[in-house]
Amino acid sequence: MPAPNTPTPRSFDVLVVGSGAAGLALALSLAPRARVAVLAKDRITEGCTFYAQGGIAAVLDRQDSIEAHVRDTLEAGAGLCDEQAVRYTVERGPACIRWLMDLGVDFTRERAAGRGLHLTREGGHSHRRVAHVADATGKALETTLVEQARSHANIALFERHIAIDLITTRKLGSHENRCIGAYVLDRDARRVHAFAARFVVLATGGASKVYLYTSNPDTSSGDGIAMAWRAGCRVANMEFNQFHPTCLYHPEARTFLISEAVRGEGGLLRLPDGTRFMPRFDPRAELAPRDIVARAIDHEMKRLGLDCVYLDITHKPAAFIRGHFPTIHRRCLELGIDITRQPIPVVPAAHYTCGGVVTDLHARTDLEGLYAAGEVACTGLHGANRLASNSLLECLVFGMAAAEDISGRLEEPAPHIEIPPWDESRVTEPDELVVVSHNWDELRRFMWDYVGIVRTTKRLQRARRRTALLMEEIDEYYSHFRVNSDLIELRNLVVVADLIIRSALWRRESRGLHYTLDHPGRDPALDGIPTVLTPQPNTGGYAPLTVNRNG
Repeated sequence: MPAPNTPTPRSFDVLVVGSGAAGLALALSLAPRARVAVLAKDRITEGCTFYAQGGIAAVLDRQDSIEAHVRDTLEAGAGLCDEQAVRYTVERGPACIRWLMDLGVDFTRERAAGRGLHLTREGGHSHRRVAHVADATGKALETTLVEQARSHANIALFERHIAIDLITTRKLGSHENRCIGAYVLDRDARRVHAFAARFVVLATGGASKVYLYTSNPDTSSGDGIAMAWRAGCRVANMEFNQFHPTCLYHPEARTFLISEAVRGEGGLLRLPDGTRFMPRFDPRAELAPRDIVARAIDHEMKRLGLDCVYLDITHKPAAFIRGHFPTIHRRCLELGIDITRQPIPVVPAAHYTCGGVVTDLHARTDLEGLYAAGEVACTGLHGANRLASNSLLECLVFGMAAAEDISGRLEEPAPHIEIPPWDESRVTEPDELVVVSHNWDELRRFMWDYVGIVRTTKRLQRARRRTALLMEEIDEYYSHFRVNSDLIELRNLVVVADLIIRSALWRRESRGLHYTLDHPGRDPALDGIPTVLTPQPNTGGYAPLTVNRNG
């Protein structure tokens, strides 16, 4: 029994860790039949979904086809996509758009009456198929989903609550292993609660915060990936970190993204002297997939010693620019850049985690009772590189897939296991928080320097040695001091960093987002072979579940 003044367990049918598109779509889909708790580690809207600018890829035009969208996704994924997962996702795209429209998402429409939604084209797409709300699609999507969730009696929203670890029956002494909840820190009350649930869904997003420069908000700290790994789940393709080519280069806006749609609508990448350079790297020029564009920018910056390059759309009419990109225009103007007259200074930044927790098409993980949806998961959709605007699509499709699977299992008997309260009897208040901040800074800097857009074996080995030391320090700190959100995130990020480095060392080729100078070519023998790691209980080791290179 909990000791006096100890927070007691909170019980729900479903616990959703994360409040973005995947988590809220699932919660809304399940709410008519189940009691759902949704955890947001900051404000309910403070996640990657809210800041997504571009849109949602779906086949909505008669000139387009499911086959074309599948083909474009497979090509971007550089031989590592699971075609079944790609087709499953693409086929459900139009229904997702209709569902959002029914909820009240006001997608931008063509000006001519009766012509339907305005669809834009982004890098890697062969057709216009990106439905959007001007250049703030994520904001419109997130605010609509939150509004719907707040109004539903069966959905409980917990803001500023960060999950620490999953609770499994094996950790509580059972031979059978099942996820039955999570320990969660209430950041404001500074108390840890046990949340009990028959089903737990990870919808925590990716891990781009492991890098020094990122387009993502502070929530992208790999929490779900690390928690699932510690609970015994496999992870896959962690070496494939997408760097968005065009993050605004300005000291007051280090995470502000310049949407892919700017290039889709004619924006040109230029050097400081005005010279275009993308045609030298790919015949698709500015509309090449993100990995190609990001490497080209990185190459030119290093070759010429530049701080940034420039994205120029000034050749378009000012009214067109303001109409299509009001958010970008307004933010740049606040910083003294008039994008109707001046090119935009841009640099690549860590943007998306293509790998994650291994799931099936029902969003089930290896651990019974645990699901994962959205960027936290590795469904096989993205392969070695994500096609632009497939991310929100994946969130919606697999959030709903998880909801459908859970809905069919709600009548199953629930496990009856008492969850003990969080034990703080042997910890004290942190004595030197500077240790956390220093470790945090060191981790993100060496990941940027050694495990970034261009890699070498020597750089990766250096990063691995540093990660091993940091893991020891952080684990010791975690064992002795009371938890806070910074320590929780740092503990998760160092796990994710280690997974990224080990995966990158295994893949001795260059493919998609993973580019190494020691193996600059693609190895056809590795087509269709993901990098899958599984935790080894009681050893801290890893076993890659992949084919032998020698056959």
